[in-house]
Amino acid sequence: VLMEGLIVGMGNPLLDISANVDEEFLQKYDMKPNNAILAEEKHKPLYDEMVEKYKVDYTPGGATQNSLRVAQWILKKPNVAIFMGCVGRDKYSKILEDKARGDGVNVQYQFNDKEPTGTCAVLVTSNGQKRSLCANLAAANCFTIDHINKPQNRAYIDNAKYFYVSGFFLTVSPSTILEVANHALKHDCLFMMNLSAPFLSQFYKEPMMQAMPYVDILFGNETEAEAFAKEQGFGTDDLMEIALKITQLPKKNPKRPRIAIITHGQNPVLLAKDGIVNEFPAIQLPPEKVIDTNGAGDAFVG
Repeated sequence: VLMEGLIVGMGNPLLDISANVDEEFLQKYDMKPNNAILAEEKHKPLYDEMVEKYKVDYTPGGATQNSLRVAQWILKKPNVAIFMGCVGRDKYSKILEDKARGDGVNVQYQFNDKEPTGTCAVLVTSNGQKRSLCANLAAANCFTIDHINKPQNRAYIDNAKYFYVSGFFLTVSPSTILEVANHALKHDCLFMMNLSAPFLSQFYKEPMMQAMPYVDILFGNETEAEAFAKEQGFGTDDLMEIALKITQLPKKNPKRPRIAIITHGQNPVLLAKDGIVNEFPAIQLPPEKVIDTNGAGDAFVG
């Protein structure tokens, strides 16, 4: 039965500021195509320069929120998905909330009075074929575990049957992830996570591997899976083997075998479960049909 509040997702709500840019602009800010990074000091001028130089679009973003909006679009019944994340009290959070609610997502933001709503620069190159992300988390970085312990939010968690967290949230509140993961384990609910970006497997290995035993379904693309395999010492760059090895990592809930799902551009999607890898062909669009690849992975998860 499709009930309200069936799935709770947690992540970083960000307003995407996207533009088609040239390769030089990427190089200037030391960015790579088809990658995702957190903004450092050197990236701070990027946002204003983008707005000045190029025609920008503002769209609601943040990986988890994107996935939930697509899930809601498919399900056609509002408020099946609940989203939690931290925003500032400003016009950007208003845009985010209006858009997400308009798409049927029940957003339960934590508000921060000191930091502005997070933004993500989306630099699109190669005629829309590639995108490079630079996230300035700002308020999104301020999420605290107190938020999920508020009675109303606790009730949402108690009633949900599915939980989804982006890997990006590992940089913000690992304690919240573990709290929710433990809850899912105790009540035999499905807990899903995403590798999200190569840098997380490298620099947030410890919180990632603390969460991994709780993960029932893990999503990732080929570059994320390869980075993860390298960090874990899998000794292979064969995606099928990597997917199988992910399913064999230690797991707390023996009732649910882990599923690993790896996307690979126009190549088949891999789904590993119970020692078997199945391939699902991806439909390749002609380049002129591709409008924008930003959020494609999030949409796939949705």
